[in-house]
Amino acid sequence: MKTWWIGKVAKGIAFAVVALTVFTFIVMALWNALVPELFSGPVLGFWQAAGLLLLSHILLRGWAPWRHRGGWRRDRWRRGFKEKIDSMKPEEREKFLSEWSRRCGCYHDDEPKEEQAKA
Repeated sequence: MKTWWIGKVAKGIAFAVVALTVFTFIVMALWNALVPELFSGPVLGFWQAAGLLLLSHILLRGWAPWRHRGGWRRDRWRRGFKEKIDSMKPEEREKFLSEWSRRCGCYHDDEPKEEQAKA
């Protein structure tokens, strides 16, 4: 049983190394095909492309591994916002949502107005 897990982990690591290598070569090829000609920029080598990938990952997604998905925070915020709205009286809810829409214009209620009136 132990050798099965070792084989599975080894295959996973090998796949990750191959995928990272292929992705780095793709980035390097795209950069070298576009940037030097369009912007008179430098030509990248393999390790420079790998460094560029790592830098872009850190800058765009953050360094902490537990933050990479980010979906749970957004879902938790939406759930709390929905609970807050649901706990309001209808007049308060209407006033709050109209003010929210006026200020940022980004809240769209999932339910049509007719279904809300019936509830």
